[in-house]
Amino acid sequence: MTIRPILRYPDRRLAIPARPVTAFDDGLRELATDLLETMHAAPGIGITAPHIGIPLRVVVLELDAKDGARTYVNPQIEWASPEMILHKEGSVSMPGVTDEVQRHARVRISYQDVEGNMQTEESDGLRAVCHQHEIDQLDGMFWIQRLSRLKRERLVKKFEKISRNS
Repeated sequence: MTIRPILRYPDRRLAIPARPVTAFDDGLRELATDLLETMHAAPGIGITAPHIGIPLRVVVLELDAKDGARTYVNPQIEWASPEMILHKEGSVSMPGVTDEVQRHARVRISYQDVEGNMQTEESDGLRAVCHQHEIDQLDGMFWIQRLSRLKRERLVKKFEKISRNS
């Protein structure tokens, strides 16, 4: 178990679409464990392999201790509800700033577990928001790209100020 360095915005590697995982082996299980440890240290509730500079389609989410952590390999959105919600989002790659983003209220995703077994999951609320947020990241879309230009520019300036002062 290793806490890995997290790429910081505007690192160009955050904009590179991740490759599908093809090897379901000890290396993948180690990556999932390292992602969980890194996410806890950040702290955060979701992280992708691209956040630590590994361009693979792996997501770890832990929304509450009761449910525990879940690892999603090669996740894809299969269906999204027409209803939309606003939810405050942020990123382990841009700590200290958040803003409301509009997302689908419910989604169904397909994914593989760390053993390679195909799974589906329907989610709503925070988990649905997290699925959309992290799958965007796997596709090379950083969350602030979902904001208006004005909001995005304000957030970037705020993050730059925070980064200078830390």
